[in-house]
Amino acid sequence: MEEYLPLINEKGEVIGKELRSVCHGGSFLLHPVVHLHVFNSKGELYLQKRSANKKLLPLKWDTAVGGHVDYGETIMEALLRETREELGIVGAEIHPMFTYPFRSQTEYEMVNAFYTIYDGVITPDKDEIAEGRFFTIEELNNLLTSPDLTPNFKQEFPKVLEALPFLMS
Repeated sequence: MEEYLPLINEKGEVIGKELRSVCHGGSFLLHPVVHLHVFNSKGELYLQKRSANKKLLPLKWDTAVGGHVDYGETIMEALLRETREELGIVGAEIHPMFTYPFRSQTEYEMVNAFYTIYDGVITPDKDEIAEGRFFTIEELNNLLTSPDLTPNFKQEFPKVLEALPFLMS
């Protein structure tokens, strides 16, 4: 059964709902998503390589956790659910960073970005993720022009560095 996503205004207030396929089908209806950037204590950032069976951007490196907020779910509920489902992480201390609108060729999302520092076990969901690993900040800066990263990650990574200046020290 296809899921419903909440439709929101630019303030993040829910103003309706629509099927996921409609939201992703070029309607550009604004809907919320969550991103979690997972750092280890060495300051390296974990990325996931999207599964080959993903409709959008298969086998591209992307934010550690990314997912849609289901209709009736809070931002934090969605973030905790996606973190558990995608990486098997439960109980990590999560911190908010920023929120911004992102428009791709097919959809319009309000990205709610968070971070955690986590050195525990990561168990990627094999249906969602082809592989995952930690990258140094230098490696990621060198990859920003690569076609191997998703456009959304390329746009978001500088915002992460700006929000977390301690990573550059």
